[in-house]
Amino acid sequence: MFIPCDRGGGPAAPDFKGFTLLMPAVSVGNVGQLAIDLVISTLDMTKVGYFYTDCLVPMVGNNPYATAEENSTELSINAEVYSLPSKKLVVLQIRSPFIKNKYRPFCETLLSWVKSSKCARVVLLSSSHAYQRDDEQLLGTPLRYLLTPDLEKAVGGRMKELNWKEMERVAAYPGISDTDKVLHIPGGGITKLLFTESCSEGIQMAVLLKFCSEGDNIPDAFVLVNYLNVWLQLIKSEVNPSSQWKIPSSWRLLFGNGLPPALF
Repeated sequence: MFIPCDRGGGPAAPDFKGFTLLMPAVSVGNVGQLAIDLVISTLDMTKVGYFYTDCLVPMVGNNPYATAEENSTELSINAEVYSLPSKKLVVLQIRSPFIKNKYRPFCETLLSWVKSSKCARVVLLSSSHAYQRDDEQLLGTPLRYLLTPDLEKAVGGRMKELNWKEMERVAAYPGISDTDKVLHIPGGGITKLLFTESCSEGIQMAVLLKFCSEGDNIPDAFVLVNYLNVWLQLIKSEVNPSSQWKIPSSWRLLFGNGLPPALF
């Protein structure tokens, strides 16, 4: 359930009608979440609320996008919503893993919110285990996309113009039968469930994902967010678009540096 921030005088629900909802899957290497961090930080998006749910592991921390000592002590939780009306963009950032058996309730609640808020489309940033690719997926780019039938009608031609590769279906029974093909996204978390549910519900959704391995996944995040930018043009495309993304202050803590004094 979406809860708007209290800006004084009581919370007022922002209008997301016609907006693009951008969100990560909690997937291998946390690549989608890191890419979302870059979008929020670079576009200086405003926090407008949070997503209240019992499907995620509870957590609290200091402001991951702090720019000065004054705002470094602001608290953040496991699922927060940011908005940029000038680009008709709303972002849901997820910062903790899912509780066991809570994938489906979360997807149902999320898609219900998407419908009620009248978002135009959803873009899910995800990742999948590189070591579980089949022979066809080993060729060419490590980036893939998926479109629900309703979004395919609107942007399918654009994806073909960009020469993007659609996520391949793989044999349901490898070595026994190659005729039955299924969508397989190992390490993708809620990606497959959310995509198939969106297909059933008639929601316009795109999945952008990268094959990767666990480790230092910052380079993967830059690759994925640049892939997103080719389509949505969130920032100007230059010779080296990676140099334009603003790294958030919280990334200083990714590899075990000391806790910030502002927490105490």
